[in-house]
Amino acid sequence: MTPEAGPVPTKRIAAIDLGTNSFHAVLVDIYPDGSFRTIDKLKEMVILAEKGMDNHLSEDAMERGLEALKRIKFLCDSQQVEQILAYATSAIREADNGGDFIQRMIDEVGIKARAISGKMEAELIGLAVRHSVSLDEEMVLMVDIGGGSVEFIVGNRQEFVHVSSLKLGVARMAARYVNQDPITKQEKKALKLHFKKELSGIAEVLQKYPVKTIIGSSGTMENIAAMIAGQNTSSEIRILNELVFTSNEFGSFYKDFIKLTSKERAKIKELEEKRVDIINPGMVLLKFLIKEFNIEKIKISEAALRDGMILNFINTQKGKPELEMLAHFPDPRKRSIYELLRKCNWQEQHSTHVTNMAMQLFDVLRDELKLPESDRELLEYAGLLHDIGYHISHRKHHKHALYLIRNSDLRGFREDEINLMANVARYHRRSTPQKRHPAYKELEKPLRKRVKKLSAILRVADGLDRSHYQNVRELDIINEKEKVMFYITTEGDPELEIWGALRKSQLFEKVTGKKLEIFVVAKEP
Repeated sequence: MTPEAGPVPTKRIAAIDLGTNSFHAVLVDIYPDGSFRTIDKLKEMVILAEKGMDNHLSEDAMERGLEALKRIKFLCDSQQVEQILAYATSAIREADNGGDFIQRMIDEVGIKARAISGKMEAELIGLAVRHSVSLDEEMVLMVDIGGGSVEFIVGNRQEFVHVSSLKLGVARMAARYVNQDPITKQEKKALKLHFKKELSGIAEVLQKYPVKTIIGSSGTMENIAAMIAGQNTSSEIRILNELVFTSNEFGSFYKDFIKLTSKERAKIKELEEKRVDIINPGMVLLKFLIKEFNIEKIKISEAALRDGMILNFINTQKGKPELEMLAHFPDPRKRSIYELLRKCNWQEQHSTHVTNMAMQLFDVLRDELKLPESDRELLEYAGLLHDIGYHISHRKHHKHALYLIRNSDLRGFREDEINLMANVARYHRRSTPQKRHPAYKELEKPLRKRVKKLSAILRVADGLDRSHYQNVRELDIINEKEKVMFYITTEGDPELEIWGALRKSQLFEKVTGKKLEIFVVAKEP
């Protein structure tokens, strides 16, 4: 069976963040509704400030940068990118020969870069974080620790009350303050004194808008999060977005890590090789922020400047005929779910109907099955997504759904939440959860239990629309001690829906410990 075509993208663009430590490129397809899908990425470590930020790019540094850009340009050309956005940040905008480098990019590579201000960089990062991470009314401190600068944004879902860029990047601080290995007490003290002086403006803002949470983006924060997560789990961390660690967890990790030599740090697999010698100022900065501003937890955003560049590009296209916004969800979780649904040309009526019945069941059984309230939202999204595998093929579409959900860069969700939704969607048909299934086996035991309970609910709800024609118009649920009774009112003959639900009732009866019975309510004449 050939999959139906989904929405056709209006444009393919690339966004390149020309940072001090690394050049990041992301290639995306932009769709008529203003959403976008990543089709490729490339990251090149270049270390433009190899001797610190001395306001001059060496010939070697420029050559490394140009070679990296040639590889990025080759990727863009091979993927038929229509437009390249390239933004130069701290190291290039501050260098006395930064203009020469930008001109060489044009002459030797064919990429025209724009040197943006620190404030604009911070605004774009804030835009990216808000798009990627689930925010609410509570103010948070967004921190992007780069090589040359650190961007600070104070805001919530609706607004940013402060944006700034300070010259506190790890490459700059390492060159200026760190000469010993491991870092000494005196060096740490000097860093903290410098941070206190430079962050006085942020401190004033946070007196007016106190925060409990830091949201960290970019390589330094991602590396710190990956190292802490690596200590806490034996399984590989696939997704850092929305990963959370507490200030106490960081403090415990910091105490041991800060004593390590360069050789010892190099043995940590989650720490990128070219960050080994510059990570410590970032560690000291994060410790300072936590202590100074009474931070309780740190959350990670995988979106950063390049994502903000894309969002800014899309926002400037609004109103143009080829890019009319069809829908807008301020919540990144719901938005990314509906973006995926639309791209997979989903069966909206069937999936919505099944999901509504699954929600009814959840509400009746939640306390009895000891499910957290947060699982209601995840079951809802798993229900909406359960048939997206048809986009690949009818055969094994449940397994295709598992793959699509796990590999679609859903924003606002933690890795465990994505795995739960993917597995629940996968088990809406055919086999029930089994330890021999790799994606299920790798889950922690408590998560496997939740998958079983939620997929039991979704299987029965899906069975109640076996015809895919929303034949069940009303569902009433009576939950008794030894049985659960469904009273269904149908538009047409009910036999197929009854058969579908009972055929999938084995897991439901196992997790509830009750027999499922289905009765037909006669329609009023």
